[in-house]
Amino acid sequence: MTANRPRIRPMAIAVFRDGDRILVFEGHDPTKRETFYRPLGGGIEFGERAQDCLAREIREELGAEIADVAYLGTLQNIFSRDGQMGHEVVIVYAARFVDPDLYQADLRGQDDGKPFVALWKSLDEFRAGAAPLYPDGLLGFLDGKGTNL
Repeated sequence: MTANRPRIRPMAIAVFRDGDRILVFEGHDPTKRETFYRPLGGGIEFGERAQDCLAREIREELGAEIADVAYLGTLQNIFSRDGQMGHEVVIVYAARFVDPDLYQADLRGQDDGKPFVALWKSLDEFRAGAAPLYPDGLLGFLDGKGTNL
């Protein structure tokens, strides 16, 4: 019998930009009492290409179609959330929405049946340290100061 062992989770996320704003999901870690932000995306399923995962996740979460998907790089994210350790390998893409109206306001969506709001936030808010942007290293990466993995 094999015990459940922690696993590395492969992820794909999309950076949707509108000038200096990016679209992010707002999350909360009650253990740390921390509000944080992360671009939209999700877990890559077995046999699924990362780009296909991204299109599927955005369609499932927002009912939106994306275009001009371009690989930006890969980051590792080793973290603690709700007191549990996590480890992700995150493939980061730039993308744009097919519908230009999606850049005009915050967006309502669903993730695993739970409603959420995706917010347009200025990168300057994250640079000023107002709240963390995850995965770790993403802000420096977007500012051209980060490295892959």
